[in-house]
Amino acid sequence: MDVKGLVLSETNYSDSSKILNVLTEEYGCIGILSRGCRNLKSKLRGVSRKLLYGVFHFYYKEKGLSTLISVDVLNSYPKTMMDLKNIVFASFLLDLTGQVVRQSEERSILSLTLAALDKIEEGMDPFVITNILELKFLSFLGVSPTLDQCAICGSIHNIVSVSSTAGGLVCGDCSSLQQDGYYSEKVIQLLRMYYYVDIHKISKISVSAKANQEINQFLDDYYDRYTGIYLKSKKLLQNVSRIMPKENI
Repeated sequence: MDVKGLVLSETNYSDSSKILNVLTEEYGCIGILSRGCRNLKSKLRGVSRKLLYGVFHFYYKEKGLSTLISVDVLNSYPKTMMDLKNIVFASFLLDLTGQVVRQSEERSILSLTLAALDKIEEGMDPFVITNILELKFLSFLGVSPTLDQCAICGSIHNIVSVSSTAGGLVCGDCSSLQQDGYYSEKVIQLLRMYYYVDIHKISKISVSAKANQEINQFLDDYYDRYTGIYLKSKKLLQNVSRIMPKENI
């Protein structure tokens, strides 16, 4: 079988092999055994790793592990692999994608993840790109926040905050009912933009460190409250984010 796919994770198997978890558009995630790839002279050594996108040629097994033959590499993300900060963000995106595909059969998940990785590879702010993908994935999980009207009363007027407890935007009349939220008007605008923007078409975006922090806080709270997804790589990402340079709009 020949199919395009992205390696989301890799696990050592026996003394010399790996199991690759490969996300494809047509078949979802496929477990593929890369036999002997850990040997120094193996032709599969360089292509048996996560964060590699290519055409995978393998012997398909519907039940159990398929066996890898070869890979035609389409993107190995070399610039990302040379930047520790970007590796951390990319690893988190792969982990998150792996969790989302367990709960959704939406075929566009692969396309969105590839677009996010491409933007990071191009040098765009990984913090912003990660938040955009996190927000878009919520729709596949069936728990999208309400970003067109007040999540409590449905009003489209006098929107003053966004609240994870309420499930989205909150108007002035309902704000007294919420103990969280009260993010800036800029954050509300950015959240709406993140939700609707075509990630493939983003060419430039600059967001202040303060806005990044507030958006990330909202998304972290929202994921904790509504998705049940908890990733160890998120903690590492948060630690890296604390030491990132502060940039202004």
